Amino acid sequence: MKIKKSLVTQIVEHFVLDKSQNHIYLPKAGDVALFEILEIGKHKTMQADSKRNVSIFAGDKILAVFGDRYATEQFEGYVPTEIKSEYHILGAGGVIGILHSKNDAFKDIEPTKVKLLGFAVDEENQIINTKFYKMPIPEFNPSKLSPKVILSLGATMDSGKTTTAAFVSRGLYLDNKKVGFIKLTGTAFTKDKDFNYDAGAMRAMDFSDAGYPSTFTVPIPEILNIYEYLRTKICEHNDLDCIVMEIADGILQQETLALISNKEFMSTVSDVVFSCGDSLSAIQAMTMLEKLGINPLFLCGKFTMSELLIKEVHQYLNVPIFTLSQLESKQANKLLNV
Repeated sequence: MKIKKSLVTQIVEHFVLDKSQNHIYLPKAGDVALFEILEIGKHKTMQADSKRNVSIFAGDKILAVFGDRYATEQFEGYVPTEIKSEYHILGAGGVIGILHSKNDAFKDIEPTKVKLLGFAVDEENQIINTKFYKMPIPEFNPSKLSPKVILSLGATMDSGKTTTAAFVSRGLYLDNKKVGFIKLTGTAFTKDKDFNYDAGAMRAMDFSDAGYPSTFTVPIPEILNIYEYLRTKICEHNDLDCIVMEIADGILQQETLALISNKEFMSTVSDVVFSCGDSLSAIQAMTMLEKLGINPLFLCGKFTMSELLIKEVHQYLNVPIFTLSQLESKQANKLLNV
């Protein structure tokens, strides 16, 4: 039987299929299972453990992981709270759950549906859970010395924060700085860390490297432990000058807001750069961030594609604004002071 392993199962080398618990065990986030594709919907491809996007077809067998997903531009979904006859692919990295809501752009598109064939169990007959699988769980230490951390935040999903992070990395790379990239929260898919690596980061990691299919609904202390693990691992064998880090989605998303409201977490951050999609979100977001004691070093994002929007923001805010070409040409590097 040919099995297509998803990205989130990349750390699972050996397993035995256990069908005995299909109708009695309620899965948890991170639990690994084998599924059969019943019907192709939105997801026609899946990112495999090789990081290649593989086509999937009805009848295919995939090794994937139960998890939650938050994506305002796509799907909201959760680990099932009751045993079902079919489940849904929530994310292309291999995240499985039950769809709760979707963006209207997909109102006529159904999720790809799968059937549970059995759970993946280890040599002790325990269901494999990818979270820190065979890894020591670190404890967050805000006082630990590490390279300077530049945090890329955004007003919303798709406001440009990943691209901003990549071009910050690019500008520093062109200035002969050694940069690492961390994507701390989101849903498993390597596109963002691959983009930053290609832009110039020496090493790029995200929460899925700690075995997490997503960070949506994960308690903040647990996310802080993920952060500790990633910033420790990314510095191994690399004498980095700084780490560029992205937190997914917008500042109103529950985990994002909780993290940037956490003083211990923010004490590890040297500078914040903020991305927005339009002028009003830039102005209003700055007011909210100031209440949290956060003063972005500069603004970037999709709104900088328009000179008119940049002028609108300049009328109300005395904060530097950089376009992507300015970031790449190292114009922001003096402010970053890496």
